[in-house]
Amino acid sequence: MRNRQLTGILALGAAATLTLAGCAGGSDDTGSGGSGSDEMGTITLGYLPSWTDGLSTAYLLENQLEKLGYTVEMQELTEAGPLYAGLAQGDVDMYPSAWPELTHASYMEEYGDDIEDIGTYYENAVLTIAVPDYVDIESIEDLKGNADMFGGRIIGIEPGAGLTGVTQDSMIPAYELGDEYELVTSSTAAMLTELENAIAAEEDIVVTSWRPFWANDAYNLRDLEDPMGAMGDPEGLHFLGTSDFSERFPEAAELIAGIALDDAEYASLEDMVVNEYGEGNEPEAVEAWLEANPDAFDTIITD
Repeated sequence: MRNRQLTGILALGAAATLTLAGCAGGSDDTGSGGSGSDEMGTITLGYLPSWTDGLSTAYLLENQLEKLGYTVEMQELTEAGPLYAGLAQGDVDMYPSAWPELTHASYMEEYGDDIEDIGTYYENAVLTIAVPDYVDIESIEDLKGNADMFGGRIIGIEPGAGLTGVTQDSMIPAYELGDEYELVTSSTAAMLTELENAIAAEEDIVVTSWRPFWANDAYNLRDLEDPMGAMGDPEGLHFLGTSDFSERFPEAAELIAGIALDDAEYASLEDMVVNEYGEGNEPEAVEAWLEANPDAFDTIITD
């Protein structure tokens, strides 16, 4: 097995144009670190912290891979594009929660020849347009002619997110909303802040969202009906690796391919990592989740 080391800034194409959120090494910054073995190799997990499906599964994999004997490094990024480029170029070894079937299809078209699909851990992910449950509309169709309710804005997330592309390029044209609404993009955190503020004031707001996502329950969001199917069909959440991942890390690939979570298992993992334990306590959250879900998947390593 050959180890890989990250430089201070990943060489993802034109590195000067990319922004990394930072790097946290599992061996120093987490309670579960330090158990890996250089003989097994180092696996770098690339993820977007604000996309909490990847945050939760990254720490789950860190826990399990270190118990298997690997050294795990955690690499935070801020956009999906650089993460896919990093996978293809070998700067990160794994993307622990990708949406390659539909949402990230354009990235797979560009980089897929150099990426290995290690397995699907969740089968029913969907993109949505959502409102708080007190908002008096039921369908995306109802947005047309009601722009004044929402200040002419649909609050989105990161500009490079697949969800943003689907909303801008598919949903808005399909429902003829382009003359009435602006899709406001910034970050997932900024979207949630706008959502919190609107709910506190009981103001109407419409946001881009997805399932599974802890915020749907936390903020009592209701998905708007999508009779035209413009937000796409359900898809799987995948573990993606570099093209030679299974060759370099066969034991890791076998373990990862055996992970599959149902709705209840995934929801409890994300809730425990994001809400119950919170930022900085992710390794402890994963340990607590594994203790509460000892049969979540067949290959759980407990020690």
